[in-house]
Amino acid sequence: MKHCERILGVEGGGTKTAWALVETVAGVGDPGWEFRVLEQGKLQASNFRLTAPERLRAILAELPTQIDCAGVFLAGCATAEDRDALRRICLEIWLKAKIVTGSDRDSGLAAALDHGDGIVVNAGSGSSVTGRRGDRIERAGGWGHILGDAGGGYALSMQALRLILREHDLHRAEMDFTAKILHALSLNNFDELVRWVQAADKMEIAMLAPVVFEAAAAGDARMIEIIEEGARALCEYTEAVADRLHLLAPKVVLMGGLFYRDSIYTHAFRRRLKKNLPDARITTAERAPELGAVWLAAGAHDHAMFQPHPSRGEIDGLAAALTEQRNPRSQNLEKMTAHELVQLFVEEEKFVQDALRAATADLARAIKTVTESLRSGGRLFYVGAGSSGRIGVLDASEIPPTFGAPTHLVQGVMAGGVTALHRSVEGAEDEESAGAFALDERGVKPADVMIGITASGRTPFVRGALARAKSLGATTILLTCNPAVAGMGDGGRPGSPTPATDVDLLITLSVGPEILAGSTRLKAGTATKVALNIISTGAMVGLGKVRGNLMVDLRTTSMKLRDRAVRIVAEVTQRDYESARGLLEANDWNLRAALEQP
Repeated sequence: MKHCERILGVEGGGTKTAWALVETVAGVGDPGWEFRVLEQGKLQASNFRLTAPERLRAILAELPTQIDCAGVFLAGCATAEDRDALRRICLEIWLKAKIVTGSDRDSGLAAALDHGDGIVVNAGSGSSVTGRRGDRIERAGGWGHILGDAGGGYALSMQALRLILREHDLHRAEMDFTAKILHALSLNNFDELVRWVQAADKMEIAMLAPVVFEAAAAGDARMIEIIEEGARALCEYTEAVADRLHLLAPKVVLMGGLFYRDSIYTHAFRRRLKKNLPDARITTAERAPELGAVWLAAGAHDHAMFQPHPSRGEIDGLAAALTEQRNPRSQNLEKMTAHELVQLFVEEEKFVQDALRAATADLARAIKTVTESLRSGGRLFYVGAGSSGRIGVLDASEIPPTFGAPTHLVQGVMAGGVTALHRSVEGAEDEESAGAFALDERGVKPADVMIGITASGRTPFVRGALARAKSLGATTILLTCNPAVAGMGDGGRPGSPTPATDVDLLITLSVGPEILAGSTRLKAGTATKVALNIISTGAMVGLGKVRGNLMVDLRTTSMKLRDRAVRIVAEVTQRDYESARGLLEANDWNLRAALEQP
């Protein structure tokens, strides 16, 4: 290793691609080295066996490029041929860097044990057990979701889903757990659940593991059995590896999302393993696998310390955002009567009206910009995270049925994907590179318009998407409720780049502090929804999809919408109800076609 060398560590699997960029520093008063963490992040999943080379290349291309060395360790990269293929992909991105490749087992082992002896038990979407004693390595499990991966998130979730089907087949009964799954997936009935499972991929299934753990923690005996069975399988693998390595009192390090997030699994594993390996020293990994990838890439032989290098600028900037401030009118919220609370909410809505009124000119510019884009063959993208993202997806989803527009014309892009629409996805909004990658996946082109929605104006996912859209030649608009964004740099540091200075149009909705401090689903959410309604409706009017104030391209997909279409035809053509219905039926319920009849 050299002083001030920049090393990138990457660990990828079925759930995510985690990475860390570090700088090497010689240890002070210590023969080892220190690694100063410069940046860290997460991107989409990158299992080497399940991810196409083109997509894998695109994911890795989002990582820092100014590096001296890269260690890339992916699930499924098991053979020498795999490592060579991965190395070739890496060399296309980091032409002059030293490249070290391997399996996520390798990076996990390094993160947990350095060069020491012990056993690493990894339980995430999949599972594996890897042990080392001296130069000898023993493995168990980790054969992929089709052949097992016992004790991993996918396997646990599949057992729970199969149990639901078994109960239905044998007793025509639906378990309480069925309702929890339906709620988690925003589905309405058993048949919808079956169709969802048949079309779901490995990761979508594995993402149901938290629901299994929640049900077990609430006392569901069947889910407790599934968790105990998963822990038993992992313990059997651990005991087999310990036996083959002749480790009587092994250090056993637990890694992966199931152990980190769900202590019930950790407790179940500890309890079972102690029965047959009472002297085992069980601990949870303190170092992330991507730092193990750094350690391997550096070729370190001694113990190395990783020092965080946090930036206070972004944190301080967010804290200063108007949407994060306390509202003096609601500081005694818990002492208010229901009537007083309602009065306060209603009175606060005047700030929404004031904010929209102040943004009238900018909203009009947005309508013109979007209309011109759509008329020229472009598309409109709403990009957001959390409440902002959900509002964008909501408005986008209403355009096809309301205006008969194709589904691709207005698209909502949500940090964390579809799962984040109904459940929180941890850390989804914190990655600029994830926002950029999401736009690459949509094939954004110069004719398109992207509206970034972020109440604070600082959401990294949105910022990354705005920067990528700008670089691709698309028109960019930032919609924020934080007026300070217009005059501040990144994280509140003057002079540094920020979306406010890089976008084509900045729309600020200054609604002031929320009744519940920081809860931007309230006034900020209301103002955002109205603003998006204005922009999208205005653009559809400009495209000729409205006559007077009537929808002339609506899709007649329900009884209510067919009735509305009949009433529109009756009013526009001065017919009676039955005659208007007959005209629509003759035109196969195509409203515009019916209105154009002589």
